[in-house]
Amino acid sequence: MSGINVWAVIAAAVAAFLIGGLWYSPVLFAKPWQKEVGLSDETLKNGNMALIFGVGFLLALLAAFVFAMFLGPKPALPFATGAGFAAGLAWVSAGLGILYLFERRSLKLFLINAGYLTLAFTAIGAVLGAWH
Repeated sequence: MSGINVWAVIAAAVAAFLIGGLWYSPVLFAKPWQKEVGLSDETLKNGNMALIFGVGFLLALLAAFVFAMFLGPKPALPFATGAGFAAGLAWVSAGLGILYLFERRSLKLFLINAGYLTLAFTAIGAVLGAWH
């Protein structure tokens, strides 16, 4: 863990998590996402939200931590932000796209989820690059 700023990692995970909260909210893509994945209002209401949000945040924390390891100590803001964008678009979203092709999922769902992941990784990189 040498050279990794734990506070920056936590802040980056919080940023990604908050972006997800807005992205999948009724203000932006909640209803189109819900329709594309086939979840009813009833199904959504019956989920264990503490577990979903808790594990979701832990996964965001893991992503931010490993991305901090990838960037190394004190990355420059432009590099870290660009690397976050590239990772979100070219690694994460491309991988998601491959799965969606074989799973016969819709382009709309891909664009919603890949858009979030690209933005989330861009934010993770920006926070890690800005925090010295």
